[in-house]
Amino acid sequence: MKRILGIIAGIIALGLVSYFAFIYYVPYSEGIRSGELIKLSHKGIALKTWEGELSQGISGAQIFSFSVLDSDAKVIEDLKGLQGRYVKLTYVERYKTFSWWGETRYFITSVHPETSPFKIQ
Repeated sequence: MKRILGIIAGIIALGLVSYFAFIYYVPYSEGIRSGELIKLSHKGIALKTWEGELSQGISGAQIFSFSVLDSDAKVIEDLKGLQGRYVKLTYVERYKTFSWWGETRYFITSVHPETSPFKIQ
């Protein structure tokens, strides 16, 4: 009986590890978005996550919401410095997210300043 319970517990543990590994390592999509960085916040009660918004239109009707993992300290610092400017964000979309990662399925991997196409010279 102990052996059967051990096998069942092992199968459940292997299933959970496989599920978390799949969610973390297998992206749903990857891409680049450009726009004005309008928000970056560190929010949450028990689990603090970095959340941001990128305006992709003149009226602000097209808002791209994203998250940043705590382990990406360079990306967080770059976003803080580029607040209010036109930027290009490289992101990975995951199948699912967990509450300790962030609110969205879009996770920023790099950020670069860009010249705004709306800037009149």
